[in-house]
Amino acid sequence: MSLRSNGRLSRREILKALSMCAAGSAMGPLLTGCRDGLNTPAALEQLGGVRQARLDGKPRFLIVVGAIGGASIVDSMLAVRASETTAVGGNPAKLNTFADAQVQDVEGSPFRAVKMEVDYLGSIPTKVKTDQLPFVRKYKDSMLVATSVGTSVNHVIAQKRSLTGSGAWRGRTLQECVALQYGAGFPIPNVNMANSGFAERGADSSLPAYCYGEVVAKPSFWPLGLDGMKGLKDVPSRDVVNLARVVRNSLDAQSVFGKTFDEAAVLELWNEQRASGQAALEAQDLISRLNVMPDNPSETPLSEYGLSSSPDAERLRAVFPNYLTDPVEGQAALAFLLIKNRVSVSVTLGPSFNIALSSSKQFTNPPLAFDFSHNEHRSVQAFMWERLMGTIDKLIELLKSEPFDSSGESLWDRSLIYMATEFGRSRTRQEGATRFGTGHDLNNGFMILSPMVRGNTVLGGVDPKTTLTYGFDPRTGAPQPSKMESNEADIFSGILTAMGVDTSGSGLPDASAFVRT
Repeated sequence: MSLRSNGRLSRREILKALSMCAAGSAMGPLLTGCRDGLNTPAALEQLGGVRQARLDGKPRFLIVVGAIGGASIVDSMLAVRASETTAVGGNPAKLNTFADAQVQDVEGSPFRAVKMEVDYLGSIPTKVKTDQLPFVRKYKDSMLVATSVGTSVNHVIAQKRSLTGSGAWRGRTLQECVALQYGAGFPIPNVNMANSGFAERGADSSLPAYCYGEVVAKPSFWPLGLDGMKGLKDVPSRDVVNLARVVRNSLDAQSVFGKTFDEAAVLELWNEQRASGQAALEAQDLISRLNVMPDNPSETPLSEYGLSSSPDAERLRAVFPNYLTDPVEGQAALAFLLIKNRVSVSVTLGPSFNIALSSSKQFTNPPLAFDFSHNEHRSVQAFMWERLMGTIDKLIELLKSEPFDSSGESLWDRSLIYMATEFGRSRTRQEGATRFGTGHDLNNGFMILSPMVRGNTVLGGVDPKTTLTYGFDPRTGAPQPSKMESNEADIFSGILTAMGVDTSGSGLPDASAFVRT
């Protein structure tokens, strides 16, 4: 586990405090030196609002959902009707367009919602039914879709680039940036339950160790490892165990290995974590507070081992009944507890490439997740979008139900969900085909949900003649139909700006268009 109380951290906090004190005197030059000379009253007000968010001393929470395999934005909020392609001289029968009746309008919104029902999931005979309208209608005012062009169609590389903006800021991930900004006082600021490139750390080794992700493979069982002795039978008292730990640490330091590598940064961190770090985690009783499992004498006899469930466990098991068999439900339950209990400021989750079945033997994850679209695009995209929308909806409702503090804000008011996908899917199909496979494509878009972003907004757009997305100006939000080059850094910057992260000196583009004004 990463620890949070070393001397370096204290110095960082001191420097941060000094920079806050200096903010007032620096305000004038900053406001008159905006990118591109922008100094309109509206822009100055927005900039001041973002700065105030950074300085209010309150954390914000980032939830990354890794849509592994390529979630296609034109199979969801930016779907294209066949008649729209025909109207501009395109051939809808050769493109990934929908029958008009399958694409629903969302009242007062630029978004679309797909509705369809089939009796197969690729080669798997199972019913797939999706109706995205309730979700989009419910969250449209907190939803922003930014169109994108990536730089890789390799799964792992593209996954990581969706988190780093293709190395936009010294290779840091979004999660690391948020942990650096808000996570200093949190036990485990950055918890990562995702897979492959979505679980990788960034390339900036100069960050404090607590910024890097703590990888969690089994969310339902992971909390049981957060105490070195609780849950074991017939162990000595904690005082005796602590004394044994002191002796062990002393002997390790006197060993040949300890003396040889006593100045190695990795060993220093390890010793720090074993000493004060482990004790700090155990004192918070996270082994219980994060535990969703029930006290079941025949399956999980917690009380027999001196353990207990989280006070929220029963409610979470009702919301996520497949938490043990559906990895994403288990991840979402733990994500809520990590945020509610102020353990983490950044949590990452998402499906894997592995098949998952519910307790009733129903598919909850097809092979290859979104990438099963190679075999059958339309039904797989419908299934996976429905799956992730359903999980996100439940998680948001939980966050809405919990107060952040006495100010009247909920946890959701200070949270942002970024549905990070690797890449898009190819747009062509054999003429007239109703069942078709797709390949990887750089062209796509991202869904962002938060009360902090400019809601009910599409940044960019779709050319109905080709169904390809086009770009936008990240500062103003103006659509740019001729812009087809990579904009990974724009989206990276936009998320951090909405999160109130201080990006001074980063060289990131001005992404004011993402922020709610």
